[in-house]
Amino acid sequence: MGRSFSDGVDPSGAFSECNSDRSGELIPAANSVAAHHRLLISCDVEYSDDVVHGLISDLESPSVPIESQRHAAMVLRLLAKHKSENRLKMARAGAIRPLVALLSHHDPQLQEHGVTAILNLSLCDENKDPIAAAGAIRPLILALKTGTPAARENAACALIRLSKVEEHKIAIGRAGAIPHLVDLLETGGLRGKKDASTALFLLCSARENKIRAVNEGIVRPLLELMADPGSGMVDKAAYVLNSVVEVAEGRAAAVEEAAIPVLVEMVELGSRRQKEKATSTLLQICEESVTYRTMVSREGAIPPLVALSQSGTTQPEQVEALIEMLRRPRAAEGGEGRQWRG
Repeated sequence: MGRSFSDGVDPSGAFSECNSDRSGELIPAANSVAAHHRLLISCDVEYSDDVVHGLISDLESPSVPIESQRHAAMVLRLLAKHKSENRLKMARAGAIRPLVALLSHHDPQLQEHGVTAILNLSLCDENKDPIAAAGAIRPLILALKTGTPAARENAACALIRLSKVEEHKIAIGRAGAIPHLVDLLETGGLRGKKDASTALFLLCSARENKIRAVNEGIVRPLLELMADPGSGMVDKAAYVLNSVVEVAEGRAAAVEEAAIPVLVEMVELGSRRQKEKATSTLLQICEESVTYRTMVSREGAIPPLVALSQSGTTQPEQVEALIEMLRRPRAAEGGEGRQWRG
């Protein structure tokens, strides 16, 4: 078909770390706020506990004007972004709970500052549990659903950071994040799609989240991204699909959504990593179904698999196992029940 599936992803890993907010800073309207902003970025300024406590007090006081609250939230956001040592200082000073309260705020700018400050605080591993304990998961999902484009992206990124803790993955899935991440994967900009795919990949290491993702229709947008080399998302989408086909619901959805032609073409035309990930996914699809093996074979998978085997691969056992399954689909029944990992 003449297409290349390479999307220029760093070969060291399909998913990069989601670090501090990358959405750019809002340009403050007031000259004093703009001056404070420039100072934070251009100077290595130390802030005392009194300053941090004062900013927190501005967030918590109902009598403080909303512009002052925006200023306080923005400065806390920048403090957490530009100086790693400030993240622990701010958490210990009590910044987490008032910032979590901003995640549900009716003012979009305050909500965005709150989301991004929580993201920046979550870069510190010691802050992940306190952020979750402060009730951040549900309002982060609300921001993911209703926030500005930057708030949605940064909420996804904050959920990525929190999902590095195993128990948080289950809580995030059960709180309803997955449908909104699937929506961001479909409708977001490139950064939003990347953050959504990373969050979904991490969450889908839990079986119940794989099933949720399949039920929310994740397979179709993944295949659309995989079939579009210009999406910049081929590798990421392939990794997420490989995860969800580990459950029967995912395999059935993949076949129903015509994944087999996309995967066979990727084995033929993709980068080395894409060929191997597509092989792993096809192996999981084929392992428990003679019907699926026949479909894969009829799609012409054997020649590119043989070529991959002959050209060298880091997963020769998987490639050979899939070739054998496709050549002798019924004889491969005895191998069912194995769990392959790509």
